[in-house]
Amino acid sequence: MFNQAAQELTTVRDLLRFAVSRFNDAGLFFGHGSDNAHDEAAYLILHTLNLPLDTLEPYLDAKLLQSEKEEVLSIIERRAVEHIPAAYLTHQAWQGEFDFYVDERVIVPRSFIYELLGDGIRPWIEHDELVHRALDLCTGSGCLAIQMVHHYPDAQIDAVDLSLDALEVAAINIEDYGLEDRISLVHTDLFEGLDETYDLIVSNPPYVDAESVEALPDEYLHEPELALGSGEDGLDATRQIILQAAKYLNPKGVLLVEIGHNREVLEAAYPELPFTWLETSGGDGFVFLLTREQLLGEE
Repeated sequence: MFNQAAQELTTVRDLLRFAVSRFNDAGLFFGHGSDNAHDEAAYLILHTLNLPLDTLEPYLDAKLLQSEKEEVLSIIERRAVEHIPAAYLTHQAWQGEFDFYVDERVIVPRSFIYELLGDGIRPWIEHDELVHRALDLCTGSGCLAIQMVHHYPDAQIDAVDLSLDALEVAAINIEDYGLEDRISLVHTDLFEGLDETYDLIVSNPPYVDAESVEALPDEYLHEPELALGSGEDGLDATRQIILQAAKYLNPKGVLLVEIGHNREVLEAAYPELPFTWLETSGGDGFVFLLTREQLLGEE
């Protein structure tokens, strides 16, 4: 079918229709940027043709060179047949106004934490200039660490990950943004070996429970398993963070952690902790905030 398409289709409109049909027929899962076949097809086509990603209409009836058609059809085929997330095909992922290099060494950035930096935690960190040192645990592609630099102009950031592969990707993004003097990459397991204390710690750790890992769509199986699952209930990493974080927070320091759909399980496990659940675009059950004093039972 793809060989036939290369011979018979001529325009961007033709390829867009063909891609949407193939994506729907393949039963793709959309959870790494777009949420439907049309938008994903448009993005892949525009990116491959080096066209503005927000401007489709003027190009719909443009005829393509044979080499251009073959390049577009190749990426459409890989998405439809192999169920590879679009971000891995284009090596690009967006969070807000920031775009990052990604490949299969890291999960595709999608943490809600980026929505909360700055104004989102203003009641607890009154002025951005009060953050002098910050920590990004499980940094992956480095996306949150990079955004922290832009929110907190006086902060030095430590970005930690257990995966050397992930840190290699983070280094690419840090260099792309010219932030080598603001962000230090650290290869370790959560807090192990760290000797600094911080005004802000953020973490998007692995949090998928074992049952959910088994049921993940094919697209997620292209992501590093280390960055997804975290024990039977998905909270192994989060427990370690809660246990150790106070030691690494300065007075009035803030801990911000994303835990997916595990709110009820977490609250049942720690009934003594006064979790604050912050509102995100996905709802108020995905990211919690605790202060150093709350972790120590002092307030």
